[in-house]
Amino acid sequence: MNKFVKVCAAFVAAVAFSTPALAQDAKTLDELLQMIQSAKISESTEYRNREAAFKSDQRKQAQLLKQAQNTKAAEERRSDRLEQTIRDNDQILAGLREQRDKRLGSLKELFGHLTGAAGDIRANLDQSIVSAQIPGRTEFLDSLIEKMSSDTRLPSIEDIEKLWYEQQREMIESARIVKFNRTVLRANGEQEEMEVVRVGTYNLLADGMYLEYSTENGLVSELARQPSAHQGSAEDLQEATSGFTKVGLDPTGPLGGGLLRALINTPTLVERWHFGGIVGYVITAVFAVAIGLAIWRFIVLSGMSSKVTSQLKSGNATGDNPLGRVLKVAAANPGLDPESLELKLHEAVLKERPEIESGLNLLKIISMVAPLLGLLGTVTGMIITFQMITLFGAGDPKAMAGGISQALITTVLGLVVAIPTVLMHTLVNGKAQRILHVLEEQSAGIVAGSIEGK
Repeated sequence: MNKFVKVCAAFVAAVAFSTPALAQDAKTLDELLQMIQSAKISESTEYRNREAAFKSDQRKQAQLLKQAQNTKAAEERRSDRLEQTIRDNDQILAGLREQRDKRLGSLKELFGHLTGAAGDIRANLDQSIVSAQIPGRTEFLDSLIEKMSSDTRLPSIEDIEKLWYEQQREMIESARIVKFNRTVLRANGEQEEMEVVRVGTYNLLADGMYLEYSTENGLVSELARQPSAHQGSAEDLQEATSGFTKVGLDPTGPLGGGLLRALINTPTLVERWHFGGIVGYVITAVFAVAIGLAIWRFIVLSGMSSKVTSQLKSGNATGDNPLGRVLKVAAANPGLDPESLELKLHEAVLKERPEIESGLNLLKIISMVAPLLGLLGTVTGMIITFQMITLFGAGDPKAMAGGISQALITTVLGLVVAIPTVLMHTLVNGKAQRILHVLEEQSAGIVAGSIEGK
């Protein structure tokens, strides 16, 4: 019996899980049956409440659905009415436009021309450096174009006259040189209030500098690089109060930038020299050696030639010049036969030759090596160019500019070194050959005098 009670209690605990406290309070079978009956009654009540709530929600959803359907139908009817209103308004607008066009007549064509003219003038004023002095001129043109393009607004006579005025003012300002104060953005990023000189619609100048005007943000800024050849004339123009002043201008456009930028972006001689790279530096070093050697040998040979000339005029042989040393050899051997004396003098001339011709072979070698170094730089530059083509293709010229610059600059440097070196070698060698010619001439004369004396 107790076992049956335990089984029933377990069953009640499993079925009525929501009321575990009641199952724990059951002491007898009667109490257990009462608990089961109470739980069944409470569950039935809960189920009925849920069913009633569900039916109530279902009725509400049906009502909401019906309301939505009624709203949809009402909006569709309203949409139809609005579409009909739009069609009616379109017909009214078409009639009004036709009536307006008839009343405007030739004015419509006039407004079209004025709109085009205003657009052209606005573009010119936007790009004009006069706007750096007189800002805000295009706002009126924007309003005028909007009026002439509108269906409900018309420009007045004053607006049309102002359009003509702005065009005439731009023409007049293009022929004037004006000074005005304006904030200028310096190359170092600082802003400074400066006196700016505007030369027509070509250039802006300030403190000897050329300026540029940005149409995007309306800033006047100093050019990063200045055309040094024209800065002096820019200063003269700013200081002038009357008369004519020579100054360099850029006539390529109202921004004053096309030709001027090309001019200032042209590399200087030093920058071109740097384009040659290592090979260019080597060629320059060789050229410096050649110049130094040529100057040194020219000075030495000039002094030697002067001493030889003095020796020719003097009757006493001295040892401070090649001719004097050769004459001393002849004086030291008065009793030799002509053949032996000739050999002695020839030997003395040969001893003097190395000192006289010193450095001439090196100059000649430099004159021949310099073009070869230029050719080496050319080949190196072309290799770099082909590498750039391999990496980036041939569509970007700037990627190949470095190699091409090196190829051309080194060739030029090689020729620039070779040509003057050849000229210097010719000049120095001429002085050396003159001295040797004097030595040989005097030696032959001494031998001839010895033969006649016999």
